[in-house]
Amino acid sequence: VRVDLRGSGDSDGFLLDEYSQQEHDDALEVIRWIAEQPWCSGGVGMMGKSWGGSNSLQVAARRPPEHKAIITVCSTDDRYLDDVHYMGGCLLNENLTWGSVLMSYNAFPPDPELVGDRWRTMWQERLERAVFFPAVWLEHSRRDDYWKHGSVCEDYSAVICPVYAIGGWADAYSNAIPRLLAGLRSPRKGLIGPWAHLYPHDGVPGPAIGFLQEAIRWWDHWLKGIDTGLMAEPMLRVWMQESVPPKPFYKQRPGRWVAEVQWPSPRIMLQRNWLDADRLSTAPTIKTQLDFRSPQTTGVSAGEWCGFGAPGEAPLDQRGDDGCSLIFDSAPLRERMEILGAPVGTLEIAADRPVAFIAVRLNDVGPGGASTRVTYGLLNLTHRNSHERPEPLEPGKRYLINVTLNDVAYAFPPGHKLRLAISTSYWPIAWPAPQAVTVSVFTGASFLDLPVRAPDEGDSALRPFAPPERAAAETTELRPAPLNRIFERDRTTNEAIYTVSTGRGDLNGGKLTRIRAINLEVGHTMLKRFRIGEEDPETAQAEVIQKTRFRRGAWTTRIETHTRLSSSVEDFLLEAELTAYESDQLSFSRTWTRRIKRDLI
Repeated sequence: VRVDLRGSGDSDGFLLDEYSQQEHDDALEVIRWIAEQPWCSGGVGMMGKSWGGSNSLQVAARRPPEHKAIITVCSTDDRYLDDVHYMGGCLLNENLTWGSVLMSYNAFPPDPELVGDRWRTMWQERLERAVFFPAVWLEHSRRDDYWKHGSVCEDYSAVICPVYAIGGWADAYSNAIPRLLAGLRSPRKGLIGPWAHLYPHDGVPGPAIGFLQEAIRWWDHWLKGIDTGLMAEPMLRVWMQESVPPKPFYKQRPGRWVAEVQWPSPRIMLQRNWLDADRLSTAPTIKTQLDFRSPQTTGVSAGEWCGFGAPGEAPLDQRGDDGCSLIFDSAPLRERMEILGAPVGTLEIAADRPVAFIAVRLNDVGPGGASTRVTYGLLNLTHRNSHERPEPLEPGKRYLINVTLNDVAYAFPPGHKLRLAISTSYWPIAWPAPQAVTVSVFTGASFLDLPVRAPDEGDSALRPFAPPERAAAETTELRPAPLNRIFERDRTTNEAIYTVSTGRGDLNGGKLTRIRAINLEVGHTMLKRFRIGEEDPETAQAEVIQKTRFRRGAWTTRIETHTRLSSSVEDFLLEAELTAYESDQLSFSRTWTRRIKRDLI
């Protein structure tokens, strides 16, 4: 049973935000209805990816008695720490991007063939209640009660049904899986492949697996009482990624499946690497003050915050960003080293401004010098003690901070070097600090802990996954649209401009698809543009333009959205326009302008 959220698709009502109390209440009612049907045994499972995966967890925390198990894919247990809005207390540009996408989705009309003649009234009422989502989320830059609602990490014990948590290393949501395994007490399993934000049977980078067969094993066990052997297998199974040269896209990611019987695993041992003046050392060194200020354009080789399996998403060769960062290299490794988990940097730092953030990257440097990003983390230094109660920095004062990098499984070959790179900007992943900042790192008290995994003979005996299977295609692609990613340098303004677009940016050049079962044509284009000057963070600008058209015979509707974000030292400025057309005649138009005070961000 697939349900349109209240106020979306062909459902009545209004969608006013993600993960609302009403959304959860509606889910409980749907689950109760399903359980009462003559074709249902009375036990219900829930599954979803991204939003659907997150609200599967959230609904599980409400403990509906009919709820017997869930599969949560590419989801989060912490809406503030690990979602599209903030990372380490830093504002992600994805807040604007996803907010713009949701504004567009939220303005789609109901289908006249499903809801009848009242579709136009439903659509107009929906448009009148349109929400400027990026502004809503930007008003909550601290981890307040708004974000705690729907974050199951607030009380893992509330989830009592079995949970299968699945994700991929190229996705932005894989950190939740180790946390869920460690925090939940209900039966649980975790699976992390090399994939982006996709179901594993569509997994890119490959290898894709038979996710649907794996799901049936799960449902047979928990809904039918059939012992499929799934729960006798290790708790966590992950794809151990082999070292690869940096490329913008990997169709396949070399590696092998490894597993841990429990998580946290007692087999993972921390290896401490101390920061020396220009290298990573195995022992503490004398204290040295190292000052650095990265250009605002540092991060242009970062790739996308969240991958969807499209070309150009992966991080590029990091040497350009490394040259704009403070770097520490290890000696060439004498033997292979595998890590599994979250590296943590403990750094003694000082800054010359009250607001600053740092990006910390772990890279794999090959013998020829190519630098592949393995994992990274961000920290708003005003959030060093708490995401709920940030505190301004006292310029010049030293602080000991911890920066947790994203979980990863990665094998470093002999002869390669580890590189720790630290920068004061990471554009366009994160919005810059209000002012250019010089940060000092002090060696002698600063180090990087790596979660080193010893080889396990049991890995070779793991049950192989079935090959991927898919249902028959439901759509026909009438016109493909190339995805363009262009990085430009304006030498007159010294600005970097990064543009992502589909087609030519207009409806005629966009992607056109037919949903065959309902004979509906859907056309869509999107343009994202991020620009910033080399030295001045006040030059940062981001915009998202989207156009979507629906057509069936004489019925045609079109929705256009345009959102923009800029800032000064004191404020963020958010602007948006939403327009809707029926048969190319304007049906609705609205603009928003919101100025939001910066709150230590």
